[in-house]
Amino acid sequence: MRLDPAPCALSMENRPAIDAHFAERVRRQPDIWNGPVLLLVDHDIDGPVLTGRYAQADYASLLWLLATEPAHPRARNAFAMGALRGADGGFVLARMAPWTANAGRIYFAAGTPDPSDVTPDGRVDLDGSLLRELTEETGIAAAEVRPAPFWTALRDARRLALLREIVAEMPAEALAARIRAHIAGEERPEIDAVIIARGPDDLAEGMPPFIRSYLQSAWGCSENARDFSD
Repeated sequence: MRLDPAPCALSMENRPAIDAHFAERVRRQPDIWNGPVLLLVDHDIDGPVLTGRYAQADYASLLWLLATEPAHPRARNAFAMGALRGADGGFVLARMAPWTANAGRIYFAAGTPDPSDVTPDGRVDLDGSLLRELTEETGIAAAEVRPAPFWTALRDARRLALLREIVAEMPAEALAARIRAHIAGEERPEIDAVIIARGPDDLAEGMPPFIRSYLQSAWGCSENARDFSD
């Protein structure tokens, strides 16, 4: 994954529609913030190898990309997400707070890559993005987890979700307690609940399709696939 130094064509070509869409979102959710992010503008999957090209845009462009009809033919929200798992096998997820853009959704800790994730040679460091978001949102440090040696890619018309299992030495309940203590100490946490999922009965309404697909695959309930339906 690399950063294209050229300006993001999507943002420039659709600026009036992007600004109008963002103004409406701010009207409904006044606290969302429009900062710099990286959008995936091109990618290819060849067997087990994923390559891609990002461009710097703003969060308003990302929100428009996720909402516009029809879906953009190439650009996607492509993000790295650590599938946090306790030593006892339980997955630990978080529900997004009401003031966030994804209020009520249940995810693993993650965020869209931003300029801080770009290395001096122009690579987009998704490993670094994953671990940074994990620590910022949950208080769990990179040294406390063991990443799996592979990634799982799930995509729809607007997203490319790149999940990597990360396993902690403590059980899921202890992880959840750590995260709850972390968010209790924040002035305005992005997370308002911590959820443990151990099997299909724990699938919840707030989990988007790619999270459900990933968990079902991890539990052996479905065939793992790169594409999923939203």
